[in-house]
Amino acid sequence: MLTSRIAAVMSCLAVGFGGLLAVAPPASADGPGAGTPWVVTLGDSYISGEAGRWAGSSNASSSRADALGSTAYFDNAAGTGETIPRCHRSRSAEAYVGGGVNGLNLACSGATTTTSNGANFKPGLDFYDDGAGHLGQAKQLQQFASSHRVGMVTVSIGGNDFKFADVVQSCVVDFLTSPTWFKDYCYDDSSVKANFTAANVASVRARISTALRNVSTAMRSAGYSDAEWTLLVQTYPSPIPRGSGIRYSESGYSRQSTGGCGFWNRDADWANDTALPAINAAVTGAAADSGLPNVRTLDLSAAFNGRRLCESTVGLYEEKGIASWQTPGAVDRTEWVNQIRTVSTCCGSASPYYIQESLHPNYWAQLATRSCVRQAWNAGSPRSGACRIAGAGLVNGEPVMSLS
Repeated sequence: MLTSRIAAVMSCLAVGFGGLLAVAPPASADGPGAGTPWVVTLGDSYISGEAGRWAGSSNASSSRADALGSTAYFDNAAGTGETIPRCHRSRSAEAYVGGGVNGLNLACSGATTTTSNGANFKPGLDFYDDGAGHLGQAKQLQQFASSHRVGMVTVSIGGNDFKFADVVQSCVVDFLTSPTWFKDYCYDDSSVKANFTAANVASVRARISTALRNVSTAMRSAGYSDAEWTLLVQTYPSPIPRGSGIRYSESGYSRQSTGGCGFWNRDADWANDTALPAINAAVTGAAADSGLPNVRTLDLSAAFNGRRLCESTVGLYEEKGIASWQTPGAVDRTEWVNQIRTVSTCCGSASPYYIQESLHPNYWAQLATRSCVRQAWNAGSPRSGACRIAGAGLVNGEPVMSLS
């Protein structure tokens, strides 16, 4: 899911303690079972923090929704740029659960199960190492975990293996290029259908399972027993409602030109009723297929329901008469998923937006998911559960969420 293509993370510094006296025994180094616990996130744009800069949407002024500013994705040690260009590891990402637990975000927008090193380097959940500093996420995890106490690894992967960005593009193009009286749907396009054949679903499921086993191999190679850490596998949330829940009419172009949600009703229904369940079933099936004893699952499929892109229960800042994201109650009345942007709406010289931010969980959604990850961490006794909105307003700056 991932329209996104890049990322970068909050860098983490290990603190070493030497002996105070020559006669004192050396302090134990951090590592398996020793030191402050860490939560590490791996995977793609739905966990890296893509779109985490934006708290809602506004066509009138980007500043209304700009929660993190132009440095939102800067994660290198100096705070001046991205460790890996276009990984888009935002400061609002779910890795940073707090409460005495450190967070490391190794995920990358646009990542698939395996590493690709083309125009933009995209580390997958493997042990890729080109000898020039480009490492797969499993390799990065292994290196980090050997000298830090990793208690939980949270993974979101598989959406890009289903070519999520291409599917979204097909749906928007079909919406914009066909009239209301002769709709061209995307769900029956051959290029879209090819991603959801039984054979392809089985293939992606197998690749996800291999990726999860790579995570386990990395931890075992770093010196961990299976009982010393937990693998939390998360599913994907629904980013748009079914057609009947979209607040803009199918007539005209307002769904895309105003709302940034250019889907016909039939395609929106298919996305919720067929595509998302197929992707999530592949993810949970792969977790079971992996055979790993320390797996838990985080069900995000309905986590943003009621706050999705173009949903009738929320709106743009100007539609709701809200001044900015800092206005009390803004979290309950604005969208938690970023608008789908085209070249004309994202990429002018003064535009702060990226196309790859399209249809991704925004600032509100990132913090909401973070709350559920914290609840899944469960003070060091990780558990599974389904993440849901549980109330209005913010608690400690985060939306009110429950894990049940």
